[in-house]
Amino acid sequence: MQNYCKTIGALAAASALVAGNASAGTPAPAPAPVSEPESAISYELHTGYSSEYLWRGLDLGDDLIEVGVDVAGKWNNLGLSAGAWYGSFDAANTVTAGRFNQDVQLDTDELDLYGEVSYDLGFLTASVGYIYYYYPQAHSNKEYANLDNSQEVYFGLSRDFGFAAASLNYYWDIDGANNNGYTELALSRSFELTPCLALNVSTNVGYLIEEGQATAWTSKVALDWAFVESAKLSPFVAGSIALSDDNDSAYWGSGNEFVAGSMLSVSF
Repeated sequence: MQNYCKTIGALAAASALVAGNASAGTPAPAPAPVSEPESAISYELHTGYSSEYLWRGLDLGDDLIEVGVDVAGKWNNLGLSAGAWYGSFDAANTVTAGRFNQDVQLDTDELDLYGEVSYDLGFLTASVGYIYYYYPQAHSNKEYANLDNSQEVYFGLSRDFGFAAASLNYYWDIDGANNNGYTELALSRSFELTPCLALNVSTNVGYLIEEGQATAWTSKVALDWAFVESAKLSPFVAGSIALSDDNDSAYWGSGNEFVAGSMLSVSF
């Protein structure tokens, strides 16, 4: 069976990566929860490449290289999780050179630190979490003047309906002057193709409640190849359709995007 998994997985991963080389990429979502004994603590390490940093429908830059670590467990019926994510990418920016503006690619780094507490209510799971976005180059010179460290608190509801898993999250910017929030409704489903291959499909729509404005509709298809028991390679493609191009509001749409990449993760 192991040889079968390696052979089938190699063919599938190779074909997906070849298709991805002609397009672009987006960071992979957090792994689906795995049933564990209540006292167990699980860890995951992951790294990957995306030809575009696609975040909430916004094109933040090209050639994203990322690495992260996540830990999850339970305590007194509470689900606890935390992690760190680090990405390096080429951010597009416009700088003034003399009397003219120039479009440049800036080497940019980002560190995200996050934690979450969740509680299973039976008919759904409620969660609250915190994210800190840190940019080492923030305000280092005028070229990086648009970077700014920020913080978010988010509140979520989720439920697995069997045919699909659904979630609704509200992200509240606690650093912004207007404290505007971002709401996201997401659906996902996994299809087992073979004992070592799974097809994961997800889609989400973003909305700004305070502005009364939709942001983007993003969908993603990933192929998980479990080439060994605790590790998997996940090539993916994703597409995002801008639902608004209103530059006078709090959201600046990035236009329609098509991206691709691959993630390698190890769990223990």
